Amino acid sequence: MSNLTGLQSAVRSQVLILTAGVFSLVTSPVTGQSVTAPQSRQQQAQNVLDEGVQVFKNGQYDEATLDFQRAKQLDPKLLNASLYLATTYASRYIPGARSEENTKHGQDAVEQFKSVLILDPQNISAIDGLGSMLFQMAGNPFDPDLFSESKSYQQRHIGLRPNDPEPYYWTGVIDWTLSFRANAQFRAKYNLSIRGRQLEDDEPPPDILREEYAHEYGALIDEGIDCLKKALKLRPDYDDAMAYLNLLYRRKADTVPTQAEREQLLQIADDLVDEVKDIKQKRVEQPQ
Repeated sequence: MSNLTGLQSAVRSQVLILTAGVFSLVTSPVTGQSVTAPQSRQQQAQNVLDEGVQVFKNGQYDEATLDFQRAKQLDPKLLNASLYLATTYASRYIPGARSEENTKHGQDAVEQFKSVLILDPQNISAIDGLGSMLFQMAGNPFDPDLFSESKSYQQRHIGLRPNDPEPYYWTGVIDWTLSFRANAQFRAKYNLSIRGRQLEDDEPPPDILREEYAHEYGALIDEGIDCLKKALKLRPDYDDAMAYLNLLYRRKADTVPTQAEREQLLQIADDLVDEVKDIKQKRVEQPQ
């Protein structure tokens, strides 16, 4: 199952695609010596950006931030300056850390990715960067609105590139995250309202609880299941997608009225767990 550490790494490496700028040199007809031609603001911006890329790769994030900010000032339309600046902020963001500095890194990354989309609404790097950053920021403290906003960028990616499996996967992950937390909250609230034996996490909910949960989260669970199935259709050995599909089927089991339906869904979930184990074992036996 994917975790936030892997996601952070993906954000950091997502937009490191750039070509180096080149200085223009001309030959003086009088002296025969090479002199640097006057540079436009766009050329200056590219040169500053290239310097920032080098210090960024060396982990010198403060220096890189200043270079990327300067490049943006010189050429506000230089998309790669905003992309690198966003990536620099994202690289410094630590999910769950609640310091003002860390929060600002996350907010600044989001702001820079959004600034790219103002100029280029179909920029996949910015769309994916936003989806990833918002997902990380939504976890602690838990913010369902940020999760929903993150999902909107996954859906935006799907609209542009419907054959990419990853945004379907992340949509399913977000749907599970929201429905799982809600399930725990529904159960906790119910247990506080009764005396005596408490409802265990793996027990079927009583009808009144099941109906309320199904009404509020049934459609979300179904959406997640559909998206993860699409991810698996596009990548049949996508074991992370199988793992979350298993988890969503367990959430769906809490929405159905009969024990037979519940057992059928739980069996599907168990079968998916076995498939994940088989895929992982084959990868160990046949490393690529």
